[in-house]
Amino acid sequence: MTVRLTTDLRAHLFAHLQSTYPNEGGGFLLGTLAGGEWQIVDHSPVVNSFAEAEQFHRYAMTPLEYAKHEDIADERGLTLLGWYHSHPNSPAVPSAYDLNAAVHGTGVHFLWLIAQVNDGQAVDLRAYQLRPDKTGFDQHPITLA
Repeated sequence: MTVRLTTDLRAHLFAHLQSTYPNEGGGFLLGTLAGGEWQIVDHSPVVNSFAEAEQFHRYAMTPLEYAKHEDIADERGLTLLGWYHSHPNSPAVPSAYDLNAAVHGTGVHFLWLIAQVNDGQAVDLRAYQLRPDKTGFDQHPITLA
C-alpha cells in the first residue's frame, strides 16, 4: 500500500500540528482508496478532547467527531481514510497507546499518519496501518506529488 498526498497538503498538516505544540494535535484524513493506494485529498483538524493535563502526550477525539467526519466524507464523495496526529519531541512511530486505540477502536482498515514535532517544528511524517493480527503496525511509504 502506498500513501499519496500533495506537498501543499503535507504543509497544511504540519502547520496545524505545529500550532498545537507542545501538545498533541490531530484530525481526520479524507480521500480515496483504490488499487492499493490511499490518496489523501484533504484533512480536517479536530480539537484534542483528552484531559488537558495529558495532552502533551495523548490525543483523542469524541465518537461524535468520527460520525460527523464520516458524513462529511460521504457528502464530498470521499472516504474517511484515517487520522493523523503529532508526537511532540518524540519519533513519528506508534506508541503503545496508539496500538491500544487502534486495536480497540479504528481497526485494520484505518490509516494512521504520525508527525514528529520537535520544539514546534514538524520534522517527519510517517504512515501506518494496523496489522490484521492486531499485534502492531506496518509502515507504508508516503509519496508526495
